[in-house]
Amino acid sequence: MTAQVDAAPQQGRSKNGIPRWPKETFGADLGASLVVFLVALPLCVGVAVASGVPAELGIITGIVGGIVVGLLPGSTMQVSGPAAGLTVLVSSAVSQHGLGMLGVIVLGAGLLQIVMGLGGIGTWFRAISPSVVQGMLAGIGLVIMLGQLYPVGGLEQPSETSAKFAGLPDLAVAMFTTPKGLAGLGVTVVTLVILFGWGKMPAKVRNIPAALVAVVVVSAGTWALGLPLKMTEVGSLLSAINVPTGDAFASALAPAVLGSMLTFALIASAESLFSAAAVDRMHDGPRTQFNKELMAQGAGNAVCGVLGALPMTAVIVRSGANVRAGAKTKLSCVLHGVWLLLFVMALPGVLGFIPTAVLAALLIQAGWKLLELNKVVEMVRTHRSEAAVLILTAVMIVGTDLLIGTLIGLGAAVVKTAFEVSRLSVKEEEHGDDHVRVELGGNATFLRLPRLLERLERLPADKSVHLDLSTVRHLDQACHQAVQNWVAQREKDNARTEVAMPEKVATASA
Repeated sequence: MTAQVDAAPQQGRSKNGIPRWPKETFGADLGASLVVFLVALPLCVGVAVASGVPAELGIITGIVGGIVVGLLPGSTMQVSGPAAGLTVLVSSAVSQHGLGMLGVIVLGAGLLQIVMGLGGIGTWFRAISPSVVQGMLAGIGLVIMLGQLYPVGGLEQPSETSAKFAGLPDLAVAMFTTPKGLAGLGVTVVTLVILFGWGKMPAKVRNIPAALVAVVVVSAGTWALGLPLKMTEVGSLLSAINVPTGDAFASALAPAVLGSMLTFALIASAESLFSAAAVDRMHDGPRTQFNKELMAQGAGNAVCGVLGALPMTAVIVRSGANVRAGAKTKLSCVLHGVWLLLFVMALPGVLGFIPTAVLAALLIQAGWKLLELNKVVEMVRTHRSEAAVLILTAVMIVGTDLLIGTLIGLGAAVVKTAFEVSRLSVKEEEHGDDHVRVELGGNATFLRLPRLLERLERLPADKSVHLDLSTVRHLDQACHQAVQNWVAQREKDNARTEVAMPEKVATASA
């Protein structure tokens, strides 16, 4: 059911640019910020662990996403932080370039986002084919779920997708025969049951975030039973800050590093702005200013890059929780970042009681939500060509990587659209024993040239043919030349032929 909030006035800004929030909405924003904080904390840690980097870097990104992005104009209800959809990119980048280069890549991606926002490119993301977007998210979801099976079984997650598939037999043995594997499997199943079943609880109980309940209940059970599971390790935020070195900046112009920057910028921007469009449909407040939101995301990523932290996007899970909790302004987003900072400074040891298998379960659920299997099935039933693009994109992302898979999906969407737009109808009518009239309609492009030539070459040479192209909306050069060559050949064979060309083509020919 769609959650909505009452329309509230957007916060104003003082002369020095500092936001000013209405006093009457402070209580609602304060309550919502606590809910979002409780949802964000385990996800920040889980995304970092899944990305193969220290857990502290995920929390730093969550703090920056709340405070920095929250203070900038863009989307009223969105909440930003480390996203499950970027774990594949981060893991690949760290594996290829090293943790020391992560900050440079994220900083470069953030600056690219700011430039794109200033150039008005933010609104362009709304024109990307939904089937490609859904295929991209589905592919990311599949990769996330595949990777998070390894922490469940107590094994290290391979960095390459091919290795993840190859390691599944050993994972199954470890998961069902070792004490650590059996404990991890049990903890994961219980966590997922809570996560997926929480929505069926009474309304008053559902106000408590499912992720918080799952983490607290399962972590307490793990401690009480003394299960042999690996626990989350979180240290000092200050010691985790990884400011890029001079050597790292010296390598920033390497083609592979620039490619990673561009990939991070495009994927993070797409995920953030698609999330903005979805969140706008959940509330009645001010709509997202897409270019400003893109610049805000870029500023946040630039700060994360300077700190050597994870990249950020707007996250639909946290944003949805923010809306459902009754947030009115961006103050809730800012406060959630403040709570993250205060909690980790005051109570970092509490996170050490959370098993990594619980975080893996949170990310498996996040991957399942990205997959959106019900929408895939519905698209297969109603729009098979769109479904083909979606499935191709997802499969190629799983089989290759995120950038290549997405580009292949975009290319397939363009080809599909070109074929659909270039529909050509051919109507053939006989008038008497010696006359045939052929009428073409639609768009005559090179994509339909084989069909057009096949129909024309089947016309009898002993009959007079009137070819009417006057109603064709578009006749490209390839089809125009093909018709002229066909007419010339019939004239050589002494076959009577008349051609009515589209007005613009006829005028140009004359």
